[in-house]
Amino acid sequence: MNTIILGGFLGSGKTTTLMQFARYLVDISDPDLEYKVVILENEVGKIGIDDQYLRNSGFTVNNLFAGCACCTVSSELITSVGEIVRTMTPEWLVVETTGIAYPGLMRENLQNALHLESRVCVLTDASRWARLRIPMEALLQGQIECADIVLINKIDLSDDESLERIEADIHGFNADVPIVRISALSEVPNEVWHSIVGVWK
Repeated sequence: MNTIILGGFLGSGKTTTLMQFARYLVDISDPDLEYKVVILENEVGKIGIDDQYLRNSGFTVNNLFAGCACCTVSSELITSVGEIVRTMTPEWLVVETTGIAYPGLMRENLQNALHLESRVCVLTDASRWARLRIPMEALLQGQIECADIVLINKIDLSDDESLERIEADIHGFNADVPIVRISALSEVPNEVWHSIVGVWK
């Protein structure tokens, strides 16, 4: 099972991006598998909004409530993923985190408890980066410093100079991380998705 953790601050466009990414994963999956892509939603609160949207699009979705799966509910993360492994064994598991989660800690939890290797993809919001950069620096750094790849989303709402500054800031948190610019409201090229999963394909 290939595991991808999709992180990023609140409003960065994770669910919109995930819709396209999941379709790509289905297309490259073994057609004979019953469960090709399973999405584990880490929701804050008691009612899953995003998961209903995803389910209506034909994907298998499990919920992980109670907020940040990287700390207080790490046992729930392990239990949920363990159950997915035992009962579904999909080719792809995508864990969509809350906007306040630290995906690197989630990866450590999965590795230590279940010996699962994960790749971390973090989305950033080009349109709000300048406003969030200072007040949310600790969180942004905590999310980005562990990323295997960073997607700068909403580039249609920014200019080249601003995007270059964002890339410089990101490399200040994680010097060698690959960065890809996208607009999830448009069709994202398959090359972007392949850059996320290329280690397995």
